[in-house]
Formats: sequence, C-alpha cells, structure tokens
Amino acid sequence: MENYIIKNDNGISYLQFTKLLEYQDIVKHAISLKPIDIGSNDTFYNKQEAVYKDYEKMCTSLELDYNNIYRPYQTHTDNVKNVENEKPGIFTDEFREIDGLITNKKNKILSISVADCIDLMFFDPVKNVIANTHSGWQGTYKLISHKTVEKMVDNYGCDVKNIICCIGPSIRKCHFEVERDVSDKFYEKFKHLSNIDDIISKGKIENEKQKYNIDTILINKTVLMQMGLKEENIVDCGLCTVCNREKFHSYRVDKELAGRNTGIIALI
Repeated sequence: MENYIIKNDNGISYLQFTKLLEYQDIVKHAISLKPIDIGSNDTFYNKQEAVYKDYEKMCTSLELDYNNIYRPYQTHTDNVKNVENEKPGIFTDEFREIDGLITNKKNKILSISVADCIDLMFFDPVKNVIANTHSGWQGTYKLISHKTVEKMVDNYGCDVKNIICCIGPSIRKCHFEVERDVSDKFYEKFKHLSNIDDIISKGKIENEKQKYNIDTILINKTVLMQMGLKEENIVDCGLCTVCNREKFHSYRVDKELAGRNTGIIALI
C-alpha cells in the first residue's frame, strides 16, 4: 500500500500522507500538484492574485481559512522560526530568510514552497506540535532537519520518539547530479555516516568530467534516525520531481521558468 494518496477536489490535485491522515481530526495537510503554482520569491509579485486563488482552493478543500497562511521568504538558510502571535501573510518582515516554521498554535497554516527541494513535514501527536521545513541541498548540508527537531524538543518539550516526519516529492539521487566540488563538500560533512557510500556515488562522465549523484533524502533520514526518530515514523513518498515533472514543478528541468509547489500543514 502506498504511503500517500492523491486527492482531486475543488478543481485541484494534492498529495496527502496516509500517516498524517490518521490524525486528520487534529492536523490538516497537503502538497500541491500542477497546475498550482504559488510562485518563487521573484515571480510571486507578478502573480499574486492567481497565487491567492490557488491557496484559497487548497484551503477550502481542507476546510481551512487561507487568510491564516504563514509563508516565509526562503533563502536556503538553516533558520527555523516559531510561529506564535505574528500576523499571517506571505513574505512578511518577521519571516524573511526563514526556511522552517514550527507552531503549537491552532489555525496557523505553515506554507513552504518547493521545486525539487525537500518539504519535510513534522508532527508530534502527543504535544500537538507541527513544523514545515524547506530542505534543498544547501539546507540538507546545513542540517536544517536536525535544527527543526532540536527546536521542537527544546521549545515545545517534544519527545523525538513521538515525532513523525513526512518527506515530500523532491529531486532524488537519480537526478541530483553534481560536480566534484559539491561532492567533496558533502563527503567531508557526512563521511562519518556509515552509509556514506550509499549517499554519494559516481555518476556519468561528461566532457571528460566525472559527475556524482547525491542522495539528500537518505542524509535527512539518517540524521533524523540518529536523533532518535523511529524509522517507522519517517515516511517518504518516494517521488522524484524530475521523474514526475508532469505533476510537480522542477527547477532542474525548467530553470528560472520553474513554478513552485507548496506544502501546507495546520493544527485545527
């Protein structure tokens, strides 16, 4: 059985994790599919009306109020911020250069934008705490997943053994191809991991240059398990955004023309 479903409703399609649907009386969530496009940091301003309509459609389907969306201005940092009593909105001053959001407050919709990067959705059903984290290759290298869990534990009293992490569609090892400089950087950072040879592999040779493939999903899984998350609580949808480019936006495929999917999660 798949660990996710694709729901079609209100003229849109989105992905949901079966693990989180077990708690749908407490938490609502979704990851959008094409043609929804919430825009990048740059393109959002030219398409605000369409973006708000897409948010409204998704939130209406989930019985949420789209006026309660918190969307940070993401810049591939390892900055994670608690959402408390700030006003909701898109790219508000309080949420600039933020790539992870955490809250234990109800009716606050945490929205992350992605186009190949990993959307990590966290939920502690005991403490009723959620987090939504944007982890591209830079965020993965900076251990933003570790910092998100650390903040959940330190600020909200979460027990790592109760935390669920759901991993959204993203570029996978099959298509995350890099050159020697990035490969060496990752090797130095993560060579202490016992599965480093599974994380980094030699790829093809192009123009007499050796390419390498990196498994950023496996890095995040390994880091989270080392922190004490249970293996069964780390749920990966297994979908590659490049392989499934007809369903998800991909920066690797479309470069500057790439749209953005969104993952949203909220306590109710």
